[in-house]
Amino acid sequence: MSLFGFNQGQDGRWLGLYVLAYLLFLYLPVALIPLFSFNNAVQAAFPLQGFTLQWYAALSGNSALYGALETSLLIGISAATLATICGTTIAYLDLFAHSALSRMVSGIARLPILIPGVIIGIALLILVNLIGLGPSKSSIVVGHVLVALPTTVVVIRGRFASIPKSIAEAAEDLGAQNATVFFRILLPLALPAIGSAFMLAFLTSFDEFIVAFFLAGTEPTLPLYIWSQLRFPKSLPMVMALGSGILAVSVAIASAAEVLRQTGLSGRKSYASS
Repeated sequence: MSLFGFNQGQDGRWLGLYVLAYLLFLYLPVALIPLFSFNNAVQAAFPLQGFTLQWYAALSGNSALYGALETSLLIGISAATLATICGTTIAYLDLFAHSALSRMVSGIARLPILIPGVIIGIALLILVNLIGLGPSKSSIVVGHVLVALPTTVVVIRGRFASIPKSIAEAAEDLGAQNATVFFRILLPLALPAIGSAFMLAFLTSFDEFIVAFFLAGTEPTLPLYIWSQLRFPKSLPMVMALGSGILAVSVAIASAAEVLRQTGLSGRKSYASS
């Protein structure tokens, strides 16, 4: 049987080959980073010279690395917290305030995902200099809130939209005020999505480079530290070991965020079926 003159079986094989080539192109370079991090050679090249853990051992006792990690964790947690609070508020108002202003704010909050990071970095650098804040940790937190906000708004808005409006309407009919409906009903139902949004916002901040490059002061974030080490060929194996650890932690956090999100969806389905 054919579709638009093409054989479906043959087209399926070509499509499978295309998907395989795409996945190899996308993920094979990523997979090579952990592989070369165990290679007993400074250069990342085949054939491998042998197995070693010395590059991971070299990470311990590196005060500059630990300082950059501490900076990234502090900025990531602060930015994720603020972005999640703002995202929750914006998503709630967008769906339940029923005003043109709330819809406009929601749309503006999602715009940064469409703006190049270089433009955001330059604009924020001009802004923080004008207000006297200057390049600093606080400036990076502000920038990362802006970058992470679209993710939190989309995730939390989707959760609020999946909650039957009849629940809030029934509570209002029973005399509950808007604040009571939000804090006692809607917020608990949206907690899994809020937790997922927080994790994704943290990852966005922790891995972000461009905005941090423009706004960093004397204390670099971890991505900036990695970039600075790439200038030294002898540091490349240690950078790959560090990258492998970041990759593993990022996958774990992203997986946990997805599990939380799915938990919220399954809870909503079980509630609706009952």
